[in-house]
Amino acid sequence: MTFLSSLDAKDRKLLLWGLGLGIALAVATGFLLPNGNSNDNPLPSSYLAGQHGARAAYETLLRSGYPLERWERPLTELAATAGPQTVVIFAQPFSREPDDIKAVRQIVERGGRVLSTGFWGGFILPGEASDSPREFNFAACKLDPEGLNALAGTGEVWMVPEATWQVGNPAHRVDFNCAGNPTVVEYDWGKGHIVWWASSTPLENGSLSRAHNLDLLLNSLGPRDGHQFYWDESLHGEIRSTWSYASGPSLTLLWVGMLGMVVLIVLSFSRRSGPVREPLPAARATPIEFIEALGSLYRKAGASSTALSIAWERFRRYSLRLCGLRGSKMDAAALAAVIRRRFPTADAALEADLASCEAALWSDNLNPKQALKLVQLLYRHRRQLAEASSAGAAANQAIQSKPHERAS
Repeated sequence: MTFLSSLDAKDRKLLLWGLGLGIALAVATGFLLPNGNSNDNPLPSSYLAGQHGARAAYETLLRSGYPLERWERPLTELAATAGPQTVVIFAQPFSREPDDIKAVRQIVERGGRVLSTGFWGGFILPGEASDSPREFNFAACKLDPEGLNALAGTGEVWMVPEATWQVGNPAHRVDFNCAGNPTVVEYDWGKGHIVWWASSTPLENGSLSRAHNLDLLLNSLGPRDGHQFYWDESLHGEIRSTWSYASGPSLTLLWVGMLGMVVLIVLSFSRRSGPVREPLPAARATPIEFIEALGSLYRKAGASSTALSIAWERFRRYSLRLCGLRGSKMDAAALAAVIRRRFPTADAALEADLASCEAALWSDNLNPKQALKLVQLLYRHRRQLAEASSAGAAANQAIQSKPHERAS
């Protein structure tokens, strides 16, 4: 039995091609989509299980009894309900939005505790004292404790610093440094407390179990009892909502499939629904459109002298025809003399205008405005000659009619 025998052979073939193309796209998408859990992804997200992810730290805190949850909604909503019991982790956040910076400030001023890492993690903190490192060192550094604070007594800590801190404020206490550059800093702001790391290396999956990195994380978060902990994911470039769970490759494939269905429907019906009569011929352009098109061609070609030569030739032939000298070749001076003999009352500027036109014909850089002015002069002289010729013809006709009137 033939597959879908009720369909026309061409329709069945088109459907099979569409299904094959859809399956091929689905397979290619599955192979080509980037793997978020690969070790090349530098984002310390609590969702990622790669080397630089932070899923191990997140699950360790949960198993240790920390009341921890991911925060994926706008940060302003968290700031509105923050209080002394709020602790927020910003692992390598990236945001320059004033609303996010204001929200972080509001959380701290209401008594909350904030742990932020990296250059942009210091940028969103009140005071904005983070700075680029003076020396780039991509190797892990054993941090040197500094000061007598409880955080400085954590023990051996390893980190790959990506930023440093601007020292000088006595309220900012440096707990660890790497080669003299501050890497762990804490300070009070308003009613709250802030801890900043030069990078998120101690809480990443590949470094959490090294030395006392986990202890540094726990000490930076403070006591567990009586506090609510939030791991911020909203500043990692994605703010989740109810519809976010429907996004991703499945939504992309859905849109591709719907587009493919539309194309199949159009192809199925359009080949039987073509035009049944010849389309109407295109309307011819109006004279003014033709003139505008011709003028644009002259303008693009820079052929101002060509336009002037056409107007000059038309004026010369018309004038010679009025003077009874058709086909004669002569320059501007001779032409002006012939016209002056035939029309003694012609414009006084006739000779000068014809000489200007003849001189402009041989100019390679004639200005379009000058060419237009000369063409207008030729048109004005031609109109004056036509009026003079018409007046002379009327006078001759009146003279010839008077003898007939006397004879009658």
